[in-house]
Amino acid sequence: MPLQKLKRVIRFGLQRVQHVGNRLARPLTMGVRALVFDADNRVFLVRHSYMAGWHLPGGGVEPGESAREALVHELEEEGNIVLDGEPRLFGVYFNNYASERDHVVVYIVRAFHQTAPRGANWEIVETGFFPADALPEGAARATRERIAEALGGGKTADRW
Repeated sequence: MPLQKLKRVIRFGLQRVQHVGNRLARPLTMGVRALVFDADNRVFLVRHSYMAGWHLPGGGVEPGESAREALVHELEEEGNIVLDGEPRLFGVYFNNYASERDHVVVYIVRAFHQTAPRGANWEIVETGFFPADALPEGAARATRERIAEALGGGKTADRW
């Protein structure tokens, strides 16, 4: 094998080892959330059994899954919401509440339909559409801030 090619192979191998080491030592995590607005500009919120308050629907992005794919399945699971059009990428936020390596990708969804109202189960206690100026008591700070940003009334942040 020529020396230049051998150097490229070794360099590539070392980069792969470093990449795997970085993933083990400093794994990056990512979640998705959606600002789902209906025709009356009400926003869809979810109340979970395992955390306090009302939140935007969403969840973690699994290995091998794109953020959009995660968004689609989380909306279906948490709200019986099916996309009828493309969601719009709204922002990416650093979420140091979860870890020092977590980010949340937020989409705006306006083209959708709900196949049925979402009933309660072991994970989802309650869901609903709410006017932005009349959010339910206990709406999480980050939820309120993202809604205000999306509707033009709040300062855009880079942290969750």
